[in-house]
Amino acid sequence: MNGEHPPVKLYAYMLEQDDPRKCTSAKLLRFHLARGIRRASQLPRQAVLLDPSSPVPLASEDRPRVERWGLVAVDCSWNRVEEVFTRRLRGVGRRLPFLVAANPVNYGQPGKLSSLEALAAALHILGFKAEGERLLALYKWGSSFLSLNRELLEAYRQAGSREEVLRLEESYRPAPA
Repeated sequence: MNGEHPPVKLYAYMLEQDDPRKCTSAKLLRFHLARGIRRASQLPRQAVLLDPSSPVPLASEDRPRVERWGLVAVDCSWNRVEEVFTRRLRGVGRRLPFLVAANPVNYGQPGKLSSLEALAAALHILGFKAEGERLLALYKWGSSFLSLNRELLEAYRQAGSREEVLRLEESYRPAPA
């Protein structure tokens, strides 16, 4: 990485609930690729907040909002995600459509993405593909995330509407066991 900033503002709301040595958001902050937020009151009101509990999937329709206001990942433990997202957080909540994690902690788990994977996926879906790939290049496993999800990410990026994202997601999601 050459310190080049993506064309959108990236934020990481740091709740410091995980092992700091494995924290992907901390690495984004060290490389000045995202701005760290320590208090909920600092969250930008109009930015897109990646919220796994949101009923509304991220889609190309969100690109103008992200270009203007930015994109927020909440860095918290997956063990406490329900507790975190039941609080009212500033921002316009969007969830990522179905994707599979490649990070070493949750490899192969549907939806259990690291903050870095979430931001990179969102950038890709919104048409900032190269910027998403630059984030993933911070980790050796970043290319695995792309390999596991390339077809999905490309389909979501090309979707013409939020409804189409929902249809695509349903066709890719494995049937419950």
